[in-house]
Amino acid sequence: MNKGTYPSRRIFLALDYFFFLLIILVCLYPFWYIFISSVSGSSGDAGAFLPRSFTLENYSKVMGMEGVFNALVISILRTLVGTALTVISAMFLGYLFTKEKMPFRKFLYRALMITMYVSGGLVPTYLAIRHYGLLDNFWVYILPSMVSAYYIILVKTFVEQLPSSVEESAMLDGAGTLTIFFRIIIPMSMPIVATIAVFSGVGHWNSWFDNHLYTFRSRNLTTLQYMLYNYLNQVEILVKQMNELGRDMGIDKIITPKGVRMTVTMVTVTPVLFIYPFLQRYFVKGIMLGAVKG
Repeated sequence: MNKGTYPSRRIFLALDYFFFLLIILVCLYPFWYIFISSVSGSSGDAGAFLPRSFTLENYSKVMGMEGVFNALVISILRTLVGTALTVISAMFLGYLFTKEKMPFRKFLYRALMITMYVSGGLVPTYLAIRHYGLLDNFWVYILPSMVSAYYIILVKTFVEQLPSSVEESAMLDGAGTLTIFFRIIIPMSMPIVATIAVFSGVGHWNSWFDNHLYTFRSRNLTTLQYMLYNYLNQVEILVKQMNELGRDMGIDKIITPKGVRMTVTMVTVTPVLFIYPFLQRYFVKGIMLGAVKG
């Protein structure tokens, strides 16, 4: 390297690191502030970087509310089952659409793409859900979102760039369609599988509106997000009830509406924050490869 340019190179790298560290700080600080606010004491106030007084009373009260454990189980089951079935259906349909021998392939593919731009609307969707007997049914969380045109297009685009020689060799060895799909296509498509799993999993975990529309009469099917959404809308009343209950039990610690809001936010966001880093490398690779062709 030219000695005359070395100092300028070091200055550039220093500014470069400083700039990206600043971006990281800006992205992470809101989550950190929510956390320290959720563990702040009865004042409900937090410092710029540390809580002024530490307590887990907010988490204890929020997680101890009636029905929270059942709602957590429903949300976890919905996320796991919904994500698994969405990934399998997207992979299988996307793989089929790459086969020119598939009957009515072009017609079905174009009909699928139309659904990305045209929707039946809220009332027809509700009537269809009721007609299929899915009201107040756990499967209403799973089946309507199981087939996604966007995910199928991502899979089709990804599979088309895989080497066809591998599949042809398997066919010569006597492998059938299902064997090729499960033992060759899926292992080679892990980046796009992880991408769809992240999208679908986050969507299922954060969803609450379908609970509001289709299962609001069944309390045993309430999801964690819908329950906490209702608590956020009624946070003032909820905090008053919690504090009164605490006084009846001889507990003098007082929680605040701000502390409850921050705690609820942490409860809903934390699972995604822990899972996403493990899938990030597959996620980025899947998006890049799936975007090569349209």
